[in-house]
Amino acid sequence: MAKEDDVEASGSHVGKQKALKRYFNTGTNREETPAKKKPVQKVAKNARGKKQSKKIVISGKEDPFVGDAPIPADKLEKFSRGEKNESKKLSKGRLKDIVIKSEENTSLAQKQAARYDLLLPEEAGFLEGDDGEDTCTISQEDIAEAVDITAGSKYFNLTLNQFGPYQLDYTINGRHLILGGRRGHIAAMDWHTKQLLCEINVMETVNDIKWLHTEAMFAVAQKKWLYIYDNQGIELHCLKKFNDVLRMEFLPYHFLLATASATGFLQYLDISVGKEVNAINAKCGRLDVMAQNPQNAIIHLGHPTGTVTLWSPRQKEPLVKMLCHRGGVRSVAVDNTGTYMVTSGLDRKLKVFDVRTFQALKSYVLPAGSSSLSISQRGLLACGSGNTVQVYKSVWETPVNKPYMAHSVKGSVWGVRYCPFEDVLGIGHTNGFSSMLVPGAGEANFDALESNPFHSVKQRQEWEVKALLDKIQPELITLDPSLLGKVDKATLEQRHKDKVERLGYDPLSKEKFIPRKKMKGRSSSGSTQKRKKKVAYDEQRELIQQAVESREKAKKEQMIKEKMTALGQRKALDRFKKSE
Repeated sequence: MAKEDDVEASGSHVGKQKALKRYFNTGTNREETPAKKKPVQKVAKNARGKKQSKKIVISGKEDPFVGDAPIPADKLEKFSRGEKNESKKLSKGRLKDIVIKSEENTSLAQKQAARYDLLLPEEAGFLEGDDGEDTCTISQEDIAEAVDITAGSKYFNLTLNQFGPYQLDYTINGRHLILGGRRGHIAAMDWHTKQLLCEINVMETVNDIKWLHTEAMFAVAQKKWLYIYDNQGIELHCLKKFNDVLRMEFLPYHFLLATASATGFLQYLDISVGKEVNAINAKCGRLDVMAQNPQNAIIHLGHPTGTVTLWSPRQKEPLVKMLCHRGGVRSVAVDNTGTYMVTSGLDRKLKVFDVRTFQALKSYVLPAGSSSLSISQRGLLACGSGNTVQVYKSVWETPVNKPYMAHSVKGSVWGVRYCPFEDVLGIGHTNGFSSMLVPGAGEANFDALESNPFHSVKQRQEWEVKALLDKIQPELITLDPSLLGKVDKATLEQRHKDKVERLGYDPLSKEKFIPRKKMKGRSSSGSTQKRKKKVAYDEQRELIQQAVESREKAKKEQMIKEKMTALGQRKALDRFKKSE
């Protein structure tokens, strides 16, 4: 007779709950106890058995935040990479798959960049005064005392009254500064730590000075020729083809050094191979006003006639010629987005132009004009005139009545330039150099893979190799860089038209012949290909024959027409002439 426990075990288990067994009650070891089961993800299904949206259930509760966190639309718009390619119009399967995969990668990169943008550590800000207080009346000493010690140390003055006035330039990452005095004094330093890299005197007039792709080399436009030095002050090259250079601009993604000379020539030097790319005669006289568009690497030149011309290294003529001022142009600057251009002239006017439409947006009158301009990464405009530097905010958006900040120096301002990724404006003047604090001028966060102010020697070498591999050719410098990734449909249509005229028929007008499938091995690949060739040959032969017949017919008609014309011009005595 079976025991009661056995009867209960053999019965139905529905509606019953098994008693919990402990290892100390059953006598089993801890190792023999079964492993705990993982929480099961329950997937809901509809009536047809298809999976619906997943709902993760843990400990009997549903996850309230299913899927990825939503991304703000403005962040996605910020990192947008243009319009998507339409894969539905593509006929080839392999090409279609490549386009679809490329669009997926682009969308993923856009979403990741938008997500990581929320995690950036620094935020940009501006200087705000008290009620009724103008920010332009706040002195640099007050700002340096109010900020922390690190930011306050960025306001300093260098008294160099023996070899001035001074030109200046910062490296791409904003870490190093170089000064060039008019009377030959050159000094390169790490301005964060105030450590001097080199200091030399070339015993010759220095017109301009410019850092190259890294802080290891810099170019100096001296009285006669262009010289290249390393960061220890050792002369590396003397380029006698580049004579009487007045202004220079370096294009970092193309490794091109653009120079403007007193003889009216615009020259390009490829520093990666040390060769001259092109020399263009601007035919506008002395070239002492120069700027570059950071977005498309177009060079902007200002002329004494009041015009501004836009140049590309592969064009002998200017891409655009604009009449900006009634007098000569004194300075030109272009913002980082490549949308706005600001010019100042001898007519004491400051004008803002939209580079997309080449039309003037705003016009301001400055009491003393402006001899030098510079635009920061966040759109602050610095104007130097006399011994005063004024900073304006949003000059192309709303009319500006007063400056955002102002600062006076001991000598006449010779050049102004913003430091990348810092709220600092460098001022070169007749008595040396001044570093001015401008809150909200620089980008708060930097991309360490592109321009890292804190890189090591090894990181700099690796970046240099990658930059050389990714170098953009000079032929790709155009006004609209977005055209480089598009298909020129007009050219394709013209090619098709030329092909039709050359062949005498349109190869795309008729659908391709698809052979019928035959039995008993007569539809092998070889026989199918033979039938295709035969049909194509017959069709082509008929088309060629028709083209030849039409050509001969037109020729005969032309001959008859010429004969009738000749008969109409015959004279009465021509009938007695012997026929040849």
